[in-house]
Amino acid sequence: MDLAAKIEAVLFYRAEPVSYAELVKLLNTNQESLLEAIKGLKERLFGQGLCLLELGEEIELGTAPEVSSLIEQMAKEELSRELGKAALEALTLIIYQGPISRPEIDQVRGVNSSFILRNLMIRGLVERITDSKDSRRYLYKPTLELLRHLGIEKIENMPEYEVVQQEINKFLENNKNEDGGDTE
Repeated sequence: MDLAAKIEAVLFYRAEPVSYAELVKLLNTNQESLLEAIKGLKERLFGQGLCLLELGEEIELGTAPEVSSLIEQMAKEELSRELGKAALEALTLIIYQGPISRPEIDQVRGVNSSFILRNLMIRGLVERITDSKDSRRYLYKPTLELLRHLGIEKIENMPEYEVVQQEINKFLENNKNEDGGDTE
């Protein structure tokens, strides 16, 4: 598989910006080869429904500007619907455990939560922040809009806050021990 295809796969899986430095490390390549592969990937995606979004030293897979009206229509429809079970699961984890990373959310839910997290961010219920311990990682936390929506003054006023938080911590700790390593 060529380097451009690997870059595309990583960007698709991550569903968030990835730095050039991280791609170089993940793909065991050098900066020059990476930039050449990115150029080739851009050319291959031209005229397709996807494109590469670049900002500084970060890159992300996004939808092509030509389909923006379709995507905007779909987003409006998504936002008018009620939250589904998957969104409520992720939101519960963020409320009771946040700030929490996407891999930790994925671990508890057992599936990739990128789409769900994007949906919750678009609705203004959660926000993504940079992890103070690792600037390459993002954490998700509840917003003030969520507090307003729930009618509470602070997250700690959620029903059985401490009990649920302890159960999630126990689950994460048990899985960490069973896997023999970190949740990241």
